[in-house]
Amino acid sequence: MTAPASRPSSDVSAGVGLSGLSGLALWVMICRNWGPIADALALPGPHEPLSGPNAALTALLFSATPMVLWSLLVDKVHRRASTGIDWKNPRPLREVMDISITKVAGLWATWSIVGFIYCLCRWYWRGQYLFAMDVLTALAPLLFIGTIPYVLWLDRVLVNPRDASWHFGAMLVGRESYDRREVAHHLRAWAVKGFFCAFMFSILPGGFANIVAMDYRAVLGNPIALGDAAVETMFLVDVQIAMVGYLLTMKPLDAQIRSANPYLGGWVAALICYPPFILMGGGGVLDYRTNGSEWTFWLEGMPALQWIWAAALVFLTGIYAWATVAFGLRFSNLTYRGVLTNGPYAFTRHPAYLSKNAFWWLSTLPFLTTTHSMVDSVRNTVILGVVSGVYYWRARTEEAHLLAEDAKYREYHAWMGEHGLVTGTLNRLGRKFTRGRPRVEPEAHPAE
Repeated sequence: MTAPASRPSSDVSAGVGLSGLSGLALWVMICRNWGPIADALALPGPHEPLSGPNAALTALLFSATPMVLWSLLVDKVHRRASTGIDWKNPRPLREVMDISITKVAGLWATWSIVGFIYCLCRWYWRGQYLFAMDVLTALAPLLFIGTIPYVLWLDRVLVNPRDASWHFGAMLVGRESYDRREVAHHLRAWAVKGFFCAFMFSILPGGFANIVAMDYRAVLGNPIALGDAAVETMFLVDVQIAMVGYLLTMKPLDAQIRSANPYLGGWVAALICYPPFILMGGGGVLDYRTNGSEWTFWLEGMPALQWIWAAALVFLTGIYAWATVAFGLRFSNLTYRGVLTNGPYAFTRHPAYLSKNAFWWLSTLPFLTTTHSMVDSVRNTVILGVVSGVYYWRARTEEAHLLAEDAKYREYHAWMGEHGLVTGTLNRLGRKFTRGRPRVEPEAHPAE
């Protein structure tokens, strides 16, 4: 495809993510200073920093609320045709009642299946996942009851209320014909939400507690401690904004899952990067840290290099967090929820993957080992190269998915290939080295 003259506009404005970041920062400051605030206002309860799990959950409200308000009041996303909503022509409730009942049946059955899978899988009932199960158990009644008025309200204004959820319900009820492709889309979308919501909830409290309790003044003169503090802070930003994205997959916000990745390779590449399937953990097949150590060990006694290394790692983590913030309400793995072309996505199509992998290479220095063994050095370096290859695989399957879904993404893909600071440069270098050789595209296999 010929590259367009200018970079296509983004479906998500920068203001969405920045407003969420501001709300999160406000809540973190309140939690860190809760003791003096409670004293000044003579409030009951603890007069100390709020670092517990409930405070971490409340942070989601402080992140989500300004993002929702910005989306509705400034960007007016609810008026976009991509929502599938026609607010000006609501139907009478009696016209959509049967459709809504079928859809509610489909959603209730879906959530029951997800809950059953949670019960079957032992890893959800130990360690940090226990918190996720507590949260989801508490939310389940609200979800089941709240879906009734929500679906009845929304179906009245949907241009096509017979969406993927309806098709799954129709398959279960058996009274009307249904589209198998829509059923597959519904199941893939909820597989994404079921898997990643549990994981994201499980890691929410730990990072939040560390940031609220952290003494930033004590680390100012220490490059290692300051770098670790900055990196951990940006990981908190990433987790909080991403969690909001997984939760608010709603059509009135134009943040619905339009499709989930249909390629088996995309699912395999993604899932092996997360527990319980992760292969990069300690002792895993792709563990690249055997007999190795972190950068702090290798640069001990070299303060100038420590400052440079810490700054580089903070910079890379900043790009990673920025990539998540740029998504606003639409962050999610393995899904298409609109096209993002601004922020770090103006420089490369995969800023999060690029910065994450560069961080790992800099932080672990896999070619250095405590055993001084050439075998360990080669092994760790090759394995980390394989890990980077896994993320390249993820990127290619994601591109295959989005290229098939949206003409705007095809334009963005073509523009970035020629003009993107990182992507365009790499493509030009690649063409120089492969000139004269035919290009073979990898074959992708649908998951269904």
